[in-house]
Amino acid sequence: MYQNIRHQAHQARVRQELGLKRLEINSISANMADSPVTGVPPLPPRYRFRDLILGEYASQDEDRVQVEFYVNENTFKERLQIYFIKNQRSSLRIRLFNLVIKLLSCVLYVTRACLDVDPSKAKCHDCTITPNYTWMEINWAPLVWVNRSSPITRPIWGIQVVVAIISFLETILITYLSYKGSLVQSVFNIRFLLEMINTVPFIITIFWAPLRNLFVPVFLNCWLAKSALTNMLNDLNRAMQRSQSALAQQVIILIATLLCLVFTSICGIQHFERAGKNINMFDSFWFVIVTFSTVGYGDITPELWVSKAMVIIMICVALIILPIQFEQMAFLWMERTKQGGSYSRQRAESENHVVVCATQLQTDVIMDFLNEFYAHPKLQDYFVVLLAPSELDNNLRRILSVPLWAQRVMYIQGSALKDQDLVRAKVDDAEGCFILASRNEANPAAVQASVRHSLCPVSPDFSHTLSLTVPQERCAGRRLEDEHTILRAWAVKDFAPNCPLYVQILKPENKFHVKFAEHVVCEDEFKFALLANNCLCPAMSTFITLLLHTSRGQEGQESSEEWQRIYGRCSGNEVYHIRLADSKFFGEYEGKSFTYASFHAHKKYGVALVAIGKDEVTGIKLNPGPKHIMRKGDMCFYMAITKEENSAFILAKKQHEKEKSKFSTQPRSTRTHSIIAGAELQRSRPSNASNHALLSPPHNSDKRPSIADVMETFEPEYVPIPLDEPSEDEADQHDGRGDVAVLDYVQDYPPVQPYIGYTSMVCHLMKEKVPFCCLQLNNPCQHNNFEYAHHYKWPNKSIIVAAEYATPGLYNFIVPLRSQCRPKRELNPVVFLLENLPDERFLEAICCFPMVYYMVGSINNLDDLLRAGIIHANNVVVVDKESSKAAAEDYMADSGTIVNVQTMFRLFPSTSIITELTHPANMRFMQFRAKDCQALNVAKLEKKEKEKGSNLAYMFRLPFAAGRVFSASMLDTLLYQSFVKEYMITLVRLLLGLGHTPGSGHLRSMRVTESDLWIRTYGRLYQKQCSSSCEIPIGIYRTERKPLVGMEATVRPFQRRKTQRRRKDYFDEETRSQNSEREQLRELVKSRVKDLGLPEEHYGNHLDDDLHNRRSSLSYVLINPSDDTRLELDDVIYLLRPDASVPCASTPTDPDEISLQEDGSIRPAPRNRSPENRKPQSNTEETSVKIEEETQV
Repeated sequence: MYQNIRHQAHQARVRQELGLKRLEINSISANMADSPVTGVPPLPPRYRFRDLILGEYASQDEDRVQVEFYVNENTFKERLQIYFIKNQRSSLRIRLFNLVIKLLSCVLYVTRACLDVDPSKAKCHDCTITPNYTWMEINWAPLVWVNRSSPITRPIWGIQVVVAIISFLETILITYLSYKGSLVQSVFNIRFLLEMINTVPFIITIFWAPLRNLFVPVFLNCWLAKSALTNMLNDLNRAMQRSQSALAQQVIILIATLLCLVFTSICGIQHFERAGKNINMFDSFWFVIVTFSTVGYGDITPELWVSKAMVIIMICVALIILPIQFEQMAFLWMERTKQGGSYSRQRAESENHVVVCATQLQTDVIMDFLNEFYAHPKLQDYFVVLLAPSELDNNLRRILSVPLWAQRVMYIQGSALKDQDLVRAKVDDAEGCFILASRNEANPAAVQASVRHSLCPVSPDFSHTLSLTVPQERCAGRRLEDEHTILRAWAVKDFAPNCPLYVQILKPENKFHVKFAEHVVCEDEFKFALLANNCLCPAMSTFITLLLHTSRGQEGQESSEEWQRIYGRCSGNEVYHIRLADSKFFGEYEGKSFTYASFHAHKKYGVALVAIGKDEVTGIKLNPGPKHIMRKGDMCFYMAITKEENSAFILAKKQHEKEKSKFSTQPRSTRTHSIIAGAELQRSRPSNASNHALLSPPHNSDKRPSIADVMETFEPEYVPIPLDEPSEDEADQHDGRGDVAVLDYVQDYPPVQPYIGYTSMVCHLMKEKVPFCCLQLNNPCQHNNFEYAHHYKWPNKSIIVAAEYATPGLYNFIVPLRSQCRPKRELNPVVFLLENLPDERFLEAICCFPMVYYMVGSINNLDDLLRAGIIHANNVVVVDKESSKAAAEDYMADSGTIVNVQTMFRLFPSTSIITELTHPANMRFMQFRAKDCQALNVAKLEKKEKEKGSNLAYMFRLPFAAGRVFSASMLDTLLYQSFVKEYMITLVRLLLGLGHTPGSGHLRSMRVTESDLWIRTYGRLYQKQCSSSCEIPIGIYRTERKPLVGMEATVRPFQRRKTQRRRKDYFDEETRSQNSEREQLRELVKSRVKDLGLPEEHYGNHLDDDLHNRRSSLSYVLINPSDDTRLELDDVIYLLRPDASVPCASTPTDPDEISLQEDGSIRPAPRNRSPENRKPQSNTEETSVKIEEETQV
């Protein structure tokens, strides 16, 4: 006990000597168990001193702790300064109290003025005679004295005295603490003088009663309240450690200034008019508002000259103060307009919003994003925040000011690498963050390289040196943009780990840096894979683009052209998903095979079931085949005009058959016929002929097959039959290098290289890598002496890819063309026509693929095209140049590509040319012809669709509809769609052959020949493919022959005959001129072919027919057409073929049970089993179902 008391006394003595204000000690409470005195609480840790304090009293066995001393100022004045001035939180409370006091004094003044209604009785306190101070024709007594002696106003005087004392003491204390050596500066301060004027008279009235009724201009306290408000806002920002909007603070100060001016004028005029008209407070308020608004009705005017002087003074003060305030606010408003605003925390908590980050906000990119984002009904209430370091251009600023976007979109100028800008955008509360890449931004290095390259043509002496500099500088812009994108993704993920990221990357080798993002779209990866699939399945780029964009199929429905109506209707098909247990489309097919469910769902509802998955993201399989049995938990992915939740099911009238067919009542075993049924089989069943009228062709041909039913379930006895592999005893074939040898290919995964990224596709590879010297097409080496493409004698036509330099993305062009899904006998040679020599990394990546070559040249040079084998080429793919993006005018970036492609089209009209453009709007110049009425009609239709708000108004342009034009900006929709449909990226990768899921099918195509026209309709084709090869049709690429539309189409019947003759003569002359031009071009090409030593017979007179066919035909894509769509000759059917291991047929046991495939090969049909071993099929009446689209609000 004595020891504890001595410890406390020692601590107090040391604290007094050192002058410590605060002392904090971190220690463990002493163990008082050994203390001789029980019941005494242990000493708190903060009072336990160690070696410095206790000295010899410290116990030797006690724990040693570190003591931290916080020493502040010692004097009483310094402590007051900390509390009243320096400390933000305490000074904020003082200023808030001061503001309340000032406002209270103003309220008391207004109350007293309203109660003092008789100024004639104004006199000093306890005076019996009313004074009369007349001077300059004014009685000054009502202005000097007021009435505070009445029982009503006396309490007001008491409160005013208390407020004055508090204000006086506070002013004296603040002046004392703020004193810095100049007494004059402290005393003659405006704030100090106003405080003395408003407080000292009230204090005097306590000691001298006659002055109790003295007038005091307490209304001037409003200016002191404004000063307190300004200081309080500054202290509030410092105390909260948060940067408040300067514009908001300036607006508050401006409003406070206006209120002070108005309040001072109201009180001053009302008081001065006590000696005149004695107007009340409301009339004074009316006069001030009318005067300050420059209306001036004149019903109330000041009578005394002092009131008029008061008005003049206040107007002068307003003209001096308000312009300064407005100038400051205008400056802040302009700065805020440039930098954007801030998304408030209240809106972030109550509303959903997404953030879009980019280096530069390009008008086309942002408008495509907004149109596609808000096209979905669920996203109508979302808010979009644009975050970019650059300022908005005038065009985009004008567009975003439209009410449609002004209430939905907010722009913030800032960087995603700064946390304060991410706080302004409230990224941590966002539903998603889109990080977009600026692909069209001009690169200064690319501009310099382009100029140097144009001035210095490639020569054998320094071509290698130039190839090391020009491509690197030209691709520096895309590499730099990817680096910016990667850092933005890292910064956002570090700031908001729970915010989903949607990242757009340009180069595939940078994709692994953002692998943590939820959704990543690599532009070069998808772009080149899509261009490669365009060579395999024509117009696949158009198919994917239409499938991704949001539409309801209303485009082109008012057109007079039939193809535009059906093309626009089918373009509304999109991919949707639904759980099988929740679906009306597919719920009835539980326990049935996937192929059976797909066929019957399309037949009954018009929807195409294309894929199945475990959930929305994982385990997605394209057409898993009949081996997959539908279960309740399966996620179904289907193509339809609208999703099932927005469809109404209306049952049509049941069509009862007059006579039930014996065929329909037979078991399933007797209904399942082979595809080829001889005439004898048809004649042996005459009673069923009428029932087979829709499924069977006429009987006048002994090779007219019927269509088998689709299997309901998978039967184990079915054995797999390879669909694409040739027979084992396949004859000697060309190996693609000029010699006849057995195909020396293997199927394996391509080597993984950081340069090109990684692909999980199994491809056809060479057993041994090809030497680099053999990769160059026109370079004879020790292995061969070939100089031109025709020397190689390839079995299939080649594919030429014209590019500026060897970008790593070209690797993704090769992978779909060398996929294991393609037969070896159908592989097309690939020739890269590069303007610059590729580096060794690119050669190392392509040397493992068969029949892949490169050649240095340009599409500007006719000799290079002939050496590359354009005469024998099946497709020519022209890749957009990186240096073209450095054009001074943005839309002129495609000028060189368009002119070069037009030249190739004139010289080689039979070659299919696929062109990549920077801007989709420039596709109207592809294969341009002046005075083309068909193009003019399409242009008018495009304008109408733009006025209606279509997201893809250029869809009716003939080059786009035919799949001959592609732009990388069309892939942006894929990233936007993934926000609502998380499976879209995975699904498109499977379609393009960029990924593979075990058991998943692949994309292929078949052409309708004359032998296939007996099928007649798309629905019958659907059944035929599902029953024979288990393939799922998903669309048609159709080419129609149209008559040439020229000047004669513009001749109207009511025009005069002379004008008609003149126009016809003009058209004939133009036709002759075109024929002469084609003849000259033909001779030019023939002369170059002869000079190069190439065979001339491959470039003959068929060019006229090819050019005529090209100009007199149009091609377009039909996505998921209806069952009754008629098949036409040369239609290309898009099919989803199941994996090769999926069984599709069985070995034949009966000569009649065989099937004829589209390639002419014979396939076995299902085995003939006994009827009792098969389950009978129920004879249900078919009910037609009509799907009506409901209006989506």
